[in-house]
Order: sequence, then structure tokens, then C-alpha cells
Amino acid sequence: MEIVFLNKLSKSEKSDELGSAQVWIGEEEGIWCVGWRTAAVDSVWYEGCSWQEMLSIYRYQLALKLAEGYRPLIEGVFHEPVESGGRSLFVQKLFCYSDLHPRDSVYSELSVWRRRQAAAENRAPYMIASNRLLKLISVFLPRNEADLLELPGVGETKVRTYGADLLAITSQVEQYRPFPLSWVEEELDAQDFISWSYRQKEQKYKLELDKYHQRQAVLQGSAEGLGLEAISRQSGLPRREVIEMLEVLVSEGYDVDNVIQSELSGAPEQEQTAIRAAYRELGDRFLKPVMQRVYGDQNSETLKLDEIYERLRLVRICYRRDEGDKRSAS
Repeated sequence: MEIVFLNKLSKSEKSDELGSAQVWIGEEEGIWCVGWRTAAVDSVWYEGCSWQEMLSIYRYQLALKLAEGYRPLIEGVFHEPVESGGRSLFVQKLFCYSDLHPRDSVYSELSVWRRRQAAAENRAPYMIASNRLLKLISVFLPRNEADLLELPGVGETKVRTYGADLLAITSQVEQYRPFPLSWVEEELDAQDFISWSYRQKEQKYKLELDKYHQRQAVLQGSAEGLGLEAISRQSGLPRREVIEMLEVLVSEGYDVDNVIQSELSGAPEQEQTAIRAAYRELGDRFLKPVMQRVYGDQNSETLKLDEIYERLRLVRICYRRDEGDKRSAS
């Protein structure tokens, strides 16, 4: 086997367990291998023919080791574009500080406010404010609109709409350090920030790896001629997310037509034709106008609302594919 990448790592000085390790990537006749080696452990993380799967596993496992305190001799071990510094780096330090110094009681109160506000506006809670933003507010406790605007994720519109409510909550709690927040960089321990950054990468790469395996499960299920329900069980994805994955796969040129046609076999041809006509007239971005055009305000007497939207999405996949083929042919 030819070793195409090798890096040495050592435990950080803050760790009680000192030692060194090696991470390596090898290739032989199209088979990729990734391994980890210490004085006590010699393990293979991956062996297979998929570069993408190998890279995803390498990144995730390496992030776990770095979060444990290992540090690489050569930087750039994740084989990804280097993140920019400046404001972006400062924002990451704000996120890190808020994670390391939580104020759970204030965060809980802000979360209750967000749920009520979302219900009043009939919107998803994350559209009011993200969990990350609520954590920043709960930790740094802004006292006025200028303070709010210093937090990443807060703009003029959010301040005008929700500023008074947010400040009413934060003003009830003692603020230990004032704005501006330049003091965070001085107070945040450099090694704590590095370890936090690697934990963020660990979470990121775990999601990427999970998404890759789910994608492979959908492709395999399609190749085996499984239906949506069986693919949903096999991949662990809800039916709606399986359809979204099918849409992505079709846009990338994969053939999953057997799954789509199997699911649409129970839909009358006249109904599918009406859906396609509505897409041509109304556009295929939004589903609700198409649903109202085809099924009317009362919807269908035989289908539930989620079944209607599922059918609309499946027909849209075929419609977009066919329209793309027409454009390519012309």
C-alpha cells in the first residue's frame, strides 16, 4: 500500500496524558485506507473504494482526536478551505464564550418568549431567533439597541420588531461585563477556543457523515426497487426528506425513476396532467398555489394534506427533469 498522506500529532500540554500519534491515508488498487497509530493502538478507520466516504470518516474521526487534546504537526489536516479571519474569527469567539459561560435561566426565559412569539405569528421558532442567537443574548445581556446590533445575527429589522421584548428580559439580570465585546478575545483562553473549534468540527463532520450514509441508503433502496416507506426505514429519514433527497439525486443525474413511478402509480393520469399544467402556469417553486389550483380550497376527499403535498413533490421532480431535458435538447 502506498501512503499518500501522513501527519504526526501530539497531546497538548494541558492534557495529563502525554504522547504522540500518527494519522495516515493510503491507497492500493483503488482501495482507500485511513488509520490511526499510537504506541498502544493501531486501528483502521476506513477501508473501501469511496473517496468521499473515506474523507468524511477521516474528518470526523480526526476531529474527535483533536477534541481530546491532540494537535497536528502540520496544519490543514482536514483538507478543506482555510476559514477567513477578522470578523469571522471574532464571531466564532463570541459563540465559544457563550457556550463556555451559559446562563441557563435567562436562555430558558428567552426560549419561552420565542415560542409564544412564534405561535402568535404562526411561524417556526427558528425564524424568530436561532438557538445560537438566544444563547448570545442570554450570556452577554445587551442593555440597549446598539448592544443588540453588535451581536451576530441581529439586524435593524429584528431590533425594530423584537428589540423591546428582548431588552425587557435582559434588563432584569445583572450584566457582569459591558459592551462593546472586545474584552472577549482577551478573556477567552486560547486552548479552550481551539478545543471548542474542534468540537464544532466534530459535530459538523458527524452530520456530513450521517448525510452521506443516508444518501447511500436512498440510492441503494432505489436500486433495489424499494418504495418510499421501505427507503424511509432503511435510511432513517422521514418520507418528506427521502423525497427531498430524491429531488437532489435526480438533479445530479441519478436514475431513481422506479421509486417515483411506483409511488405515483396510484395517482390518476388526469390528476398528474393537471399538476403539470399548474406548474407550467404558476411556476414550480411554491406548492400551495398549485395545490389550490388542482385540488381546490377543500383539497381532495380521498387524500390527506400531507399525501397531497407528497404527490405534488413527486410530480414536480418529474416535471423539472422533463423540462430540463427539453431545454438541453433545444
